Amino acid sequence: MYTSHEDVGYDFEDDPKDEKTLKPHPDIDGGWAWMMVLSSFFVHILVMGSQMALGVLNVEWLEEFHQSRGLTAWVSSLSMGITLIVGPFIGFFINTCGCRQTTIIGGLVSSLGWVLSAYATNVHCLFITFGVAAGLGSGMAYLPAVVMVGRYFQKRRALAQGLSTTGTGFGAFLMTALLKYLCSEYGWRNAMFIQGAVSLNLCVCGALMRPPPVGKDPEPQVLPARPLEPEKPGGPAGRAEEEEGGARDDEAPRGDLQAPERAGPARRGPNLCALRAVKAASRLTRRVRRGCREWHAGYFGAASLFTNRVFVAFVLWALFAYSSFVIPFIHLPEIVNLYRLSAQNDAFPLTSVIAVVHIAGKVVLGVLADLPGVRVWTVFLLANLTLGLSIFLLPLLRTYAGLAVICALIGFSSGYFSLMPVVTEDLVGIRHLANAYGIIICANGISALLGPPFAGWIYDITQKYDFSFYICGLLYMVGILFLLIQPCIGIIEQSRRKHIDDARV
Repeated sequence: MYTSHEDVGYDFEDDPKDEKTLKPHPDIDGGWAWMMVLSSFFVHILVMGSQMALGVLNVEWLEEFHQSRGLTAWVSSLSMGITLIVGPFIGFFINTCGCRQTTIIGGLVSSLGWVLSAYATNVHCLFITFGVAAGLGSGMAYLPAVVMVGRYFQKRRALAQGLSTTGTGFGAFLMTALLKYLCSEYGWRNAMFIQGAVSLNLCVCGALMRPPPVGKDPEPQVLPARPLEPEKPGGPAGRAEEEEGGARDDEAPRGDLQAPERAGPARRGPNLCALRAVKAASRLTRRVRRGCREWHAGYFGAASLFTNRVFVAFVLWALFAYSSFVIPFIHLPEIVNLYRLSAQNDAFPLTSVIAVVHIAGKVVLGVLADLPGVRVWTVFLLANLTLGLSIFLLPLLRTYAGLAVICALIGFSSGYFSLMPVVTEDLVGIRHLANAYGIIICANGISALLGPPFAGWIYDITQKYDFSFYICGLLYMVGILFLLIQPCIGIIEQSRRKHIDDARV
């Protein structure tokens, strides 16, 4: 849906008599496509990896501000939640500015949020500087990284997404070690300042997100056939006329430029600058209008994604799922202290166990999903079931070895995140991937926003984390029930078609 002037990964041939056909670009599945994987990989390290390491800072904030665990957990939850919740709204920036500019702006905003958080005087300041500012910047960089990989790959989508999203696991492992070192050597305030400088590398990742070239063939680009009768302003012809009208507006003043030149150098400068400003404002206005129109049509128009029942069930699953993955990262450092396992955890943190195995899980599940005869949805569902059971078992274990095994299961099964863009694309199609995935990560963001504070609140009441994990595991199982709607609908439709065929015979 978000096909801007910059982000064109596929060539669509429009014909009023024929359906649209998707013609892959020569660079699809190769060439610069792997640079997109590399760029997305580093975005996942800097965004999602850093957020998975916030448990280290959460302990520092508890000691610094002496607030309840529930209130302090809101800082990390706001950052994680807003990063994902803003997904649908980032689509507007992708439509208007393109993925490259959106990611670069996001890197600047994220870095500013980290730096301002170093000067926070209380938890409430961190809500604004880190939760809102850094979270917004991270969201502006995260969604374009996922969408661009989806546009560059067709045949090996699951593997490409799996490789790029392994950055989350690498980032959680590296950023946990980095933040622990920086906090011990320089204090948490200087650590956040340094992390703000590191976040500027998101701008470099954004610079790599160039669109595929028009093509190596010298033949002209195929344009949509223009019907003889005028169409409505919202239709394809209306948009084409608007774009061509913009081109005519750009070309029309060229003849008038000679008038200021004949008028002399005194008047040429101001008139030329004013004309350029008017043209730039006109182009920006057209782009904003086009972006608003496409954004509104995707979410609220006749082709709204919410008319897809299976997609709605997928969104409901996302509302329950993500918190069960986030809660261990936020509260495991504190749980280790309560169980008096700090010495063993310092040697190799349990969050690093999740991160390392998470890397392998994403690659393995991506390869499995690409195998012939294997359904992506089946792999996705089995991984979810394993993760839900692991969340239930975690509070039953009190030794480091037992917790390490459960954390390894959580890390491997949570590798299904690499399949989420693939499953979403299978449900809605490549053209609606950005819209649909924005909604999915928004639902994940709501889950991440409420999950860790809820777990901290339960601890403040019961003085143990057991009930927090039991309740979250139960909610996760409720989400899995929504995933079962898709296979059930498939079985019902298959039996219905069989019944119709039998009736015809």
